Amino acid sequence: MNIRRLGRTGLRVSELCLGAMTFGREADQPTSLQMLDRYLEAGGNFIDTADVYGTTPGASEEILGSWLKGRDRTSLVLATKVRFPTGPGPNDFGLSRKHILDGVHASLRRLGTDYIDLYQVHYWDPATPLEETLSTLDRLVHSGKVRYLGASNFKPAQLQKAIDLSRHHGWQPFVCIQPLYNLLDRGIEWDLLPLCQSEGLGVITWAPLRGGWLSGRYQRGMQAPPQGSRIEEADKQNWSERWEIYANERTWMLLDTLFAVARECEHTPPQVAINWLLNRPGVTSPIIGARSLKHLEDNLGAAGWSLTPEQVDRLTQAGDLPAPYPYNL
Repeated sequence: MNIRRLGRTGLRVSELCLGAMTFGREADQPTSLQMLDRYLEAGGNFIDTADVYGTTPGASEEILGSWLKGRDRTSLVLATKVRFPTGPGPNDFGLSRKHILDGVHASLRRLGTDYIDLYQVHYWDPATPLEETLSTLDRLVHSGKVRYLGASNFKPAQLQKAIDLSRHHGWQPFVCIQPLYNLLDRGIEWDLLPLCQSEGLGVITWAPLRGGWLSGRYQRGMQAPPQGSRIEEADKQNWSERWEIYANERTWMLLDTLFAVARECEHTPPQVAINWLLNRPGVTSPIIGARSLKHLEDNLGAAGWSLTPEQVDRLTQAGDLPAPYPYNL
């Protein structure tokens, strides 16, 4: 697996990041540990989790912490996040100084480590002054508890404001962003990706297979998601990848192209979809998540080869969205 720099930092991370969102939820502890071992064996060093992942908050971090015992901590880049509710109290969510400090200490305890390589704010908090959030994060870096800072799910204007405030005050800046990006979800190409390239931020993308839509399991002619699938669950939970949002002609046309390219290059549709992401301008590492060792093996097969420029162009054009004003000028 190739190694890449995270933005303009000197931190080097593997081109595929292992997402631990399934740990303690779809994947039990023994399966999660097997996937961690296999990822490490494949040459990966970059693992992403959050304090709310798992059937209960912190379950994913606890599983990861149990795996870390006795391992070479310095060879790994661990990322986690703070923002969403971890309890019922009025200060158990958000990006206030209190919740960030409570959250980082809880994450360190669950992970069984004395520092976090990449600490990310999971989502914008409109109720907390940005200066309070950024100054608190800066202190965490200077304290040694955190090495680098990142954001997830920020709008371009929010990210730029954070960058400018940190620069003005001399605070440690965000060095990367974690956005939704895949063959079907292309909105970050209009503003966010160019901003990250201009400011030198790394981009670690989530949902490279969009909950299974790009896994090869869905194809033209289907009338409903398969039983037991994530999309079926998305319909029940009203998640953004639900059937009614994506079951349309644009998706079927993109999938037709994805299947055709997969046959040509003798790789699976998920491998092709992730490989396309690996070669997008500005992208550092797609985050691969899996429910089973079999799924992880397939995703790992996205590295170590390249689509042809013609295949990349076909996939890109098949998923292109009409640019709104003023991007269409």
